[in-house]
Amino acid sequence: MSQQALSAEQIAQVQNDLKQKGVKYCIGAYVDIHGVQKGKVVPIDHLPQMLKGSERYTGYALDGLGQAPNDEELVSVPDLSKIIQLPWEPKLAWMPADLHFQGKPYELSTRVALQKQIAEANALGFGMNLGIECEIYLLNRDESGKISVPHPRDNLTKPCYDMQGFIDNFSWLDKVATTINELGWDLYSFDHEDANGQFEFDFKYADALETCDRLTFFRFMAKHFADEEGLIATMMPKPFANKTGNGAHFNMSLYDIETKANLFECDPKEDPRGLGLTELGYYFIGGILKHGRALCAAFAPTVNSYKRLVRRGEMATFSWAPVFNSYGSNNRTNSVRVPFNGGRCESRNADGAVNPYLACTLALAAGLDGIRNKIDPGKPNEDNLYEINDAERRDRGIEFLPHTLQDAINAFAADPLVEQALGTELKQEFIRYKTMEWEAYHLTISEWELERYMDMF
Repeated sequence: MSQQALSAEQIAQVQNDLKQKGVKYCIGAYVDIHGVQKGKVVPIDHLPQMLKGSERYTGYALDGLGQAPNDEELVSVPDLSKIIQLPWEPKLAWMPADLHFQGKPYELSTRVALQKQIAEANALGFGMNLGIECEIYLLNRDESGKISVPHPRDNLTKPCYDMQGFIDNFSWLDKVATTINELGWDLYSFDHEDANGQFEFDFKYADALETCDRLTFFRFMAKHFADEEGLIATMMPKPFANKTGNGAHFNMSLYDIETKANLFECDPKEDPRGLGLTELGYYFIGGILKHGRALCAAFAPTVNSYKRLVRRGEMATFSWAPVFNSYGSNNRTNSVRVPFNGGRCESRNADGAVNPYLACTLALAAGLDGIRNKIDPGKPNEDNLYEINDAERRDRGIEFLPHTLQDAINAFAADPLVEQALGTELKQEFIRYKTMEWEAYHLTISEWELERYMDMF
């Protein structure tokens, strides 16, 4: 709900309602190219001015906003339909914001890019629902900087679903879970995940923009409550080489904008492939796979991401992470799966470092490309793809996902869909920043190199 859609009287009503709730300050939060929150805070009496673009930003001071030092400033415009009063500090009201430039939405803002892509879907009669599974580590950092799990009893070789590890961390878990429900997100499950110190929160899907806003706030909230416990919370994709990484799986479906009916859902008995997905749903998956290697740069956007996307690595068991650009049913060795009973598809290569607005923009664009061009994804893969040989993989036409951030950037740069969905400038900004990230990493001398080569040569 932009300020253009509201009268002065309606804005005053929002302002008064917030004052009655004890709000003194308003945060207009947007994200940079990495999905990291930025913004300014204004006293509640200045909310009307903020809605008119009073808060100006030097884009050159931020990553991925495409500005030079001599450019006119950007402004942020809060979305008043998505206000969250901070549960831990009720004097503050948080609201996601869109960047504007010279009176128009700024196309290098990833939240603006997503809304533009949603409008394209709406023109075809589609809306998009999105659910994101939030995997996150809760960790302790001692005075020397060493990272460890908070409780020594969380030391099982296979700690997934461990109740002792869950109860030992219940104070933090309860704060996060209670807040999710108080915000109306409908938490339906949370548990100890596959690694020591790792947990997962699953709340109900919503409209794509709403869910991206929620993930952005979730990171903010989870880190704050960890800090209250004297701990740190991180959605970093792969904090430990020998433990499972943090996914942020995207569960996607399209709905009819008139009836709200799920357009991917059908009785599995009526689906020739038996997964409970409509023809439209398969075409959507076809588009995701066609552009899968390029999408991986947005789903898995860091150097560290590609240490998660391995079959095993330094782990004693399979990693659960996808390495193939493929799809199947409940089979977790595919990058895209159709969970039990269908009605949606899940992209599993998305990780905890994802900028949800950017990744969702590209996923929706790819899915719509699949629908427009009726791209059939072929037969679902039901076996353990980690164990098939390369000849069989080639016979099935299954590609590997990128092995490094550099590989992903190259695929991203080569796919014409990326520029169609993001525009030239946003595409180039992403390539520029991620190339710098890769080069900085590649030039760093690691402890592994020193230990391996210092005495060898």
